[in-house]
Amino acid sequence: MGQLSFFSAQLDQPAYEDLSGLLAAHGQAVRSDGGTRISVVVAQRWRADALVEEMSATGVPAEVVISEEGNPIARTAPTHDLDDLHRRWSSGAVKAMPAGWVPSPRALRLWTLAAGERDGDRFLLGLDTHAPDTHPALATALMRVGVAPTLVGRGLSHALRVAGKRRLSHLLEYIGEPPAVPEAAAHWPYVDGL
Repeated sequence: MGQLSFFSAQLDQPAYEDLSGLLAAHGQAVRSDGGTRISVVVAQRWRADALVEEMSATGVPAEVVISEEGNPIARTAPTHDLDDLHRRWSSGAVKAMPAGWVPSPRALRLWTLAAGERDGDRFLLGLDTHAPDTHPALATALMRVGVAPTLVGRGLSHALRVAGKRRLSHLLEYIGEPPAVPEAAAHWPYVDGL
């Protein structure tokens, strides 16, 4: 796969705000006396490992743990540094996308790592089925960065579908190459000839 060697996520400095990409997916922010912890359950260990690497790059300690069901969870340590992110992505006890949110390249990379899946010649960015009110707003947020998706839903599975060579190429310009593990490439966006 001959993707671009320099991508937007590679050029940006990691920041706490990048973790909003996990909240755009099915990640959760939980606040306690010790601060906010952001976590996301993923289907494969390579995803959790890659997420912990990206999370740690923001300056927040992170780890992989295993859920009672046997699924990998990438999570930050609780910290007050993430309290503002939790406040902005919450409306009472419900997850809510902040008005006007535009995903940074690193946030989009984290979203892809947590919930991205190739679907033939298209790509799906998974959404939180427990926060359906965020779905149209997240579609609009992607449009703000030039990646116009289609909202699709099947039972308990909801996603933003990115189709077309130009849109997929633009997505790849933002998120860059997959993690350097063999399993990752099969789940990463792909554009024939790029």
